[in-house]
Amino acid sequence: MRSIKNGILVASAASLLALGACNADKNATPPAPASAPPSTPASTPASTSPAVATVNGKAISQSSVDVIARQGATAGHPDTPETRQTIIDRMVLQMVVADEAIKKGLDKSPEVAEQIDSIRQSVLANAYVQDFIKKNPVSDDMLKAEYDRIKATITGSEYKARHILVESEAEARDIIAKLKKDPRLFAKLAMDKSRDAGSKVKGGELGWFDLSRMVPEFGAAVSKLEKGKITEEPVKTNFGYHVIQLEDSRPIEVPSFEEVKANLAQQLQQQNLKKQLEDLKAKAKIEVVAAPAAAAK
Repeated sequence: MRSIKNGILVASAASLLALGACNADKNATPPAPASAPPSTPASTPASTSPAVATVNGKAISQSSVDVIARQGATAGHPDTPETRQTIIDRMVLQMVVADEAIKKGLDKSPEVAEQIDSIRQSVLANAYVQDFIKKNPVSDDMLKAEYDRIKATITGSEYKARHILVESEAEARDIIAKLKKDPRLFAKLAMDKSRDAGSKVKGGELGWFDLSRMVPEFGAAVSKLEKGKITEEPVKTNFGYHVIQLEDSRPIEVPSFEEVKANLAQQLQQQNLKKQLEDLKAKAKIEVVAAPAAAAK
């Protein structure tokens, strides 16, 4: 079920690093990468990929264009000859301007040198992350073991209910009195009276949910209702006063292994990476001299 798949089994871990993120604006042309820092050591191996252009004797490699084109395709840009030409044009211009900056000695500026070093560290850190992921794949056996572990923790029921949310207890009691006379009025009263904009248009329908998704008072009231019954008393929460009708309940249905396999793999991969990064940090000699000062207003 949606609530279980999204809430328990396939909930991916929060993003560990900004490293390697390629969530480009889908309405923008894929950007060209920053030119290699002028401080890059001369011993750095040159790309073996064929050149698609040269600027003042320095090559723009086919592989660099391929990387940017692939990133653009991931963000929704078609990989076309026109797109690739735009990428090359931007890389050419960037290299021309970067060369002029070096001629003016701007690469020697402490501020620029610091930015170049920061970019270099980011590229290297990203390369490490990608290398770790490549060399430490998550096996099917690991995935199955994690699936079985989580599956064993999933118990209980999920519920389907309607509710009407109002501001005052008196208003809720008036609605309950009307429903005792004719329970078929629930959907109409929800559309007319409820303050919950998301459910009122559906006659108060909340769909299927497990109680952990609801505030405690609401969940406790639902768990005590019989199928088709309406709360005898208003249910007070921090949102207001609720009148609730339980439509149905059923045991929680655990999604199949195949349904969650891809997302579970991502979750385990992130967990493994997080542990590796924490181990590296623990082994490093880190000294925080002082907290950064707030920027002057």
